Order: sequence, then structure tokens, then C-alpha cells
Amino acid sequence: MNDTTATARAQAAQVRLMAFDVDGVLTDGTLWFTSAGDEMKGFSSTDGHGLKLLREGGIELAIITGRRSRAVALRAENLGIARLHQGVEDKRAVLLEIAGQIGVAPQQCGYMGDDVVDLPILRACGFSATVPEGEALVKQHVHYIAHRPAGRGAVREVCEFILGAQGRLDGLMARYLG
Repeated sequence: MNDTTATARAQAAQVRLMAFDVDGVLTDGTLWFTSAGDEMKGFSSTDGHGLKLLREGGIELAIITGRRSRAVALRAENLGIARLHQGVEDKRAVLLEIAGQIGVAPQQCGYMGDDVVDLPILRACGFSATVPEGEALVKQHVHYIAHRPAGRGAVREVCEFILGAQGRLDGLMARYLG
């Protein structure tokens, strides 16, 4: 699928709910542990601003991840993302549940993931995206492959792609140009 032309834009134009994986998408995938066993993650402020723009553009946001981390909960809270689902084995089922709760069809959902465990959810969405470091099989089954790296702008790029496809990006950026 990985087509960034008209097909990807048409799919992105339909998105009303966009969900994201964490490790390898919102982060570079590195897992840091302190000697006390606490997990640490690094998040991009650029990606964070992209998520805020997406929300301001009227898109519902969710984080759906297989791991559990207090750092992720803090980041979601900081960004105002209330739909945080951690420790999820069946990400597809969670996304479809959220979609049902807010009244959107699967074709109006998007997901950004990077590994083969994400394929069921990526294939269930109307719009799917990955990072340049994503697994080769994942890249074969997504609409959009970001150019910027995981944890360093890939999420922002996808957020802006969606907003651009929906004709909302220029309006959201206008306040910074005035």
C-alpha cells in the first residue's frame, strides 16, 4: 500500500480518530532502565506539538501500546490524551472499541505502528503509517511511511500530513505567521 500520493491523502482525509504506538514510534524504541529498575523514555517535543495540532484540528487521539510504563502515562497526561491503553495484546480490538464509543467507522480510524505485532491494527484502519525504521513487512502494508525518524519528528510529520489532507493545516499554522 505505502503510497504517499492521492490514495494516502484520500485515506488521511477521512481520519477522525488517530492512535499511536509508543516504542519505536513516539520514542526511538530504546528502553532505558535505571539501576532501581525504573523505565525511562525520551519523547520529542516536536512530536508532542504535532499531536496537539491534530487534536486542535478536531481529530480524537489515542495511545495504544503493548507495554506498560509510568513515563507513557505522564506523557499522555501532559499532552491531554485521555485515551491511553497500555499493556494491550489485541490493539485492533481496542481501537475498534474506541471507534464504537465515539461513533466513527474503522475507515475513519488511523494508526501509526512500527512492528509486525501492529499489522492487525494497521490493516484494520482506513489510514495507516509507520516510521522509516519500521519493519519491512509493516512498510508493505501502510499508506504512509514517514521520512523523519521515530521519536524525532515522524509523528509530527504524520500529524501534519493528516491535517494537510483535510485542508486544516494552513489554518492551524496561520497563528504562527501573524
